[in-house]
Amino acid sequence: MNLTAVQRILGLLLMMFSLTMLPPVIISLVFDEQSWLPFVKGFGLTLVAGLLFWLPVNRSRKDLRLRDGFLVVASFWTVLGIFGAAPFLFAPDLSMSVTDAIFESMSGLTTTGATVLTGLDELPKSILYYRQQLQWLGGMGIIVLAVAVLPMLGVGGMQLYRAETPGPVKDTKLTPRITETAKALWYVYLAFTIACTVSYIAAGMGWFDALCHAFSTVAIGGFSTHDLSIGYFNSNAINLVAIVFMFAAGINFSLHFFAWRYISIKHYTHDPEFRAYTFILFATVVIVVTTLLQTQSYDTPGQAIIHGMFQAVSIATTTGYITDSFVAWPGALPTLLIFASFIGGSAGSTAGGIKVIRCFLIYKQGVREIARLIHPSAEIPIKLGNKTVPPRVVDAVWGFFSIYVVVFSIMMLAMMATGLDQVTAFSAVAATLNNLGPGLGDVSSGFMTVSDAAKWIAVVGMLLGRLEIFTLLVLITPTFWRH
Repeated sequence: MNLTAVQRILGLLLMMFSLTMLPPVIISLVFDEQSWLPFVKGFGLTLVAGLLFWLPVNRSRKDLRLRDGFLVVASFWTVLGIFGAAPFLFAPDLSMSVTDAIFESMSGLTTTGATVLTGLDELPKSILYYRQQLQWLGGMGIIVLAVAVLPMLGVGGMQLYRAETPGPVKDTKLTPRITETAKALWYVYLAFTIACTVSYIAAGMGWFDALCHAFSTVAIGGFSTHDLSIGYFNSNAINLVAIVFMFAAGINFSLHFFAWRYISIKHYTHDPEFRAYTFILFATVVIVVTTLLQTQSYDTPGQAIIHGMFQAVSIATTTGYITDSFVAWPGALPTLLIFASFIGGSAGSTAGGIKVIRCFLIYKQGVREIARLIHPSAEIPIKLGNKTVPPRVVDAVWGFFSIYVVVFSIMMLAMMATGLDQVTAFSAVAATLNNLGPGLGDVSSGFMTVSDAAKWIAVVGMLLGRLEIFTLLVLITPTFWRH
């Protein structure tokens, strides 16, 4: 284990992250607010901490190995969540405890979207902007951004990239060099953010709301600048823009890259995960809208269709925006939407959940096992499109699913031990482990009323969900620390 290299990188990354606390200062000055001081304090604290990490080992030039990459990613997301809480803690407008500040910061960076704040409409614009920016940075992964920058500082990036990238297949690169891959992902991400901002403005949002909501839409985060979320605007045009970009952000970003590079959509149509993702969303929308129409839950069919489409896409992609209180919908709809979030978006997207590709492979293997009952001696490979999936990948998917179930069960029991009822505990774990945000029961409107113990469990769930469980759990295995 090369701890000096890990410490050096953590120091560099913290110093880089400190710079992200300066844009809210500009926002404060633009809106003539006296709310810039907490961000200056946060910047100074984070910068000094980064320097203290970096200075003792700044001359170290040892190679970074794979296990070092896992340690950097897991450590940095933990440290990032702590230091990202500094402006919340220093802001007199919020009066937040350490637990609440770290919860809000971690929720933003992991693109969960769960919150402990109320009265968003009265908060300074700088604080609102900072929350949205946290989600935008966390969306594609600030580590991937660092991968594009660190080579210039003498640090390689492949190990970091493999530890950070979501999904079961991590060795596929868009371009021959890992630095170019990270840059390509960020170019696509930035282009989507700009397009989403312009679309929101065209639909009727002001520039500030449009920028902030573009940050959280493309990041599939769910934070909003208003207590009523997207429902505040009461606009079908804005709802439709959000639906389009939430759907797009849940697609593997490599497909967007190839579509841009080759000016073709064939990579979408030929990708089995994209087809499965589209089918799952379409089926969810049909079920939700049909039920709302049959139960006459809204005054007009148009309202039922737009609200049904919006909430189905928002929850299924783990974005977490709301236009109406879906927890009050009839029958099994609220639970159906929570279950849809377990699947989440595509691997390589900014969405949470187990990921469509894993669920698709589990389905494929289930079909194969049924076929084997009829033809016990047959060799039936599992295929994605025309490619046979290696058994190692299938084993990894089943391993992930098994660990996911175990972790979910333990966290739910822990939540219930803090005094939450079964429905609240179940949805609270689903909301955090799937990086979803909204839940049912006592957490339907946020985590303000739950105990500090439950909030810390939720923070752990957010981290596990963002790092896809294995990246964090591997650090507690004896094998990882053995030479």
